[in-house]
Amino acid sequence: WDANPDTCARALQLHPALRSADSVEALIATPGLHGLYIATPPGPHMRLSALAFDAGLAVLCEKPLTTDFDAARRLVRRIADDKLRGAVNFSLASSHGLACLQHNFGAGSTLPMGTLHDVRIDLAFAAWPRPWQMAAGAWLSERAEGGFSREVLSHFIFVLQRVLGPAAVWSSKPVYPPDGVGAETALEAELRVDEVPVHIKARVDANLPAAERNRMVWRAQWGVLTLRDWFGVTGQRKGGSEESLGEPDVLRARGQADQLEQWVAMIEGRDHLLPGFDEALAVQQTIESMLQTV
Repeated sequence: WDANPDTCARALQLHPALRSADSVEALIATPGLHGLYIATPPGPHMRLSALAFDAGLAVLCEKPLTTDFDAARRLVRRIADDKLRGAVNFSLASSHGLACLQHNFGAGSTLPMGTLHDVRIDLAFAAWPRPWQMAAGAWLSERAEGGFSREVLSHFIFVLQRVLGPAAVWSSKPVYPPDGVGAETALEAELRVDEVPVHIKARVDANLPAAERNRMVWRAQWGVLTLRDWFGVTGQRKGGSEESLGEPDVLRARGQADQLEQWVAMIEGRDHLLPGFDEALAVQQTIESMLQTV
């Protein structure tokens, strides 16, 4: 189901085996349905999630999680109290790169690369929204719900906080267009996780030769680990040369398959690695803080 009938029609043309519902309520009430994937703009996320939970379904929701933080906090409490099955789709949750970072720097790690010195996140986009997102609607380009910080930077803040814990925003300088409507066009920020500084630089750059570029560099006492182009991972021991720990395309396919396996595990009530609504809310709170000048 989609709120736009034309979108439903295009989906059925591409995938004739799909069945379309007349309303979201009818979809949720479909006999034999086990889970609901919510990929709408963030405004209706809380209402749709609550309807699905009322029907006993597992919920996989897209980010950003919400535009209503009070409603999100209430739903987080309900999920915990009633032991509901809910998660948010941060694609790096099942990635090899995150596993490498947790092994080297996460809770319980023996710190094989030594003490972590700092983390740097660098994002660039030739245009925002990206070309493949243009049909998704104007909201992606608007300050109220969209922007690259909520859509893309959030994935890397999720990784940061999953590995190290909650981040505090020390400074932030977002740049917005003068119309008061458009989403950010650039962002520079500095965060702290305990004593570890996190430096962030993100921007729209029409001269970028590719549609986008992203890199997350973890610099430690005895080496460097880098996530690049979403799923690629490189490592460099101190005094050595940089080595690939997996090519982006190969690891992307593996990560996507693993993400689906984690979704199945949640539906079946088994342990899984997907971030819950509480973890996603913490990520969005960090993002929203950065979207204010600090």
